Amino acid sequence: MYVAVKGGERAIENAHRLLAHERRGDRDVPELSLAQIAEQLSLGVDRVMTEGSLFDRELAALAIKQARGDLIEAIFLVRAFRATLPRFGATEPVDTGTMQVRRRISSTFKDIPGGQILGPTFDYTHRLLDPQLADGFSPDEPATGEAPAMATPRVTDILGRDGLIEPSPAADADAPVADLTREPLNFPADRDLRLQNLARADEGFLLALGYSSQRGYGRNHPFAGEIRFGEVEVEFIAEDAGFAIPLGSIALTECQMVNQFKGSATEAPCFTRGYGLAFGQSERKTMSMALVDRSLRARELGEEVVAPGQDEEFVMSHSDNVQATGFVEHLKLPHYVDFQSELGLLRKLRQEFADANEAPQMQEAAE
Repeated sequence: MYVAVKGGERAIENAHRLLAHERRGDRDVPELSLAQIAEQLSLGVDRVMTEGSLFDRELAALAIKQARGDLIEAIFLVRAFRATLPRFGATEPVDTGTMQVRRRISSTFKDIPGGQILGPTFDYTHRLLDPQLADGFSPDEPATGEAPAMATPRVTDILGRDGLIEPSPAADADAPVADLTREPLNFPADRDLRLQNLARADEGFLLALGYSSQRGYGRNHPFAGEIRFGEVEVEFIAEDAGFAIPLGSIALTECQMVNQFKGSATEAPCFTRGYGLAFGQSERKTMSMALVDRSLRARELGEEVVAPGQDEEFVMSHSDNVQATGFVEHLKLPHYVDFQSELGLLRKLRQEFADANEAPQMQEAAE
């Protein structure tokens, strides 16, 4: 038994060396630097930071390089590293209303205070491969992404002033906030815990659920009230100082989804909200998050839960790609004993089936 273990260890060490060789690839091709990954594969870095719950572009780039471009593996690496870090406290809630906007669009109003800012986006590009990129082509004079000089109030705030959308939940600095990274997932879950879960959730999983809600699996008729991407200042209250200290700025994407209205005998009809927030430029993620957030509010809004996207236990228990990957990929590990047990049982059942059918046939032959 000891020899088998020793042989297994040697095989694993060789597998690690082979992995490192494959990761590097052809030695005649220059090796990727972390700066290249962070700057030129920025959307992949943004996803790894969001679902890894750690805003650090260099570490996310390192994880992508180590994972050979497998973003879920990179997310796993970032989360594992994050678990080793000390925690000094919680920052103040960020104010996205003061965001230095690089991109801001609304599909509900053409003219909005501050204007529509297209920013960097694939939305208006032709989905055709660009051979110039293969030759290292880049524009001579790139467009600047400077923030607009005028204020850019949220579209949902404009609707709120006229009472056309449900009010945003009032902030309570003393209210406890759940921490999904430190506490087990329990049901029913409040919205703060649901939003944490959705922020860390697999983008593809949320996209599928959001798409299903648009196709009628759940009551969800959405409009993109506003999607904004830019820099937001982060502040931390130091106990010694007694006031908020700016720590720096981070890039965020926020989506405010305006959904079908509700009303009752005592309340006038109004639009409802769905919300999404993620690190970096993560528009597909935040839109999907906002759609699923609205679907998960079904019980809160007195709606019947009939679709998967409205079932919080289904959504939250299956949204984490690290957990899902572990459960699926554990099938690659040895299951020799379990399989032999089932194989023996199957053979026994088949023998019993054969014996049971053989007796009537013999009786017929005798007659």
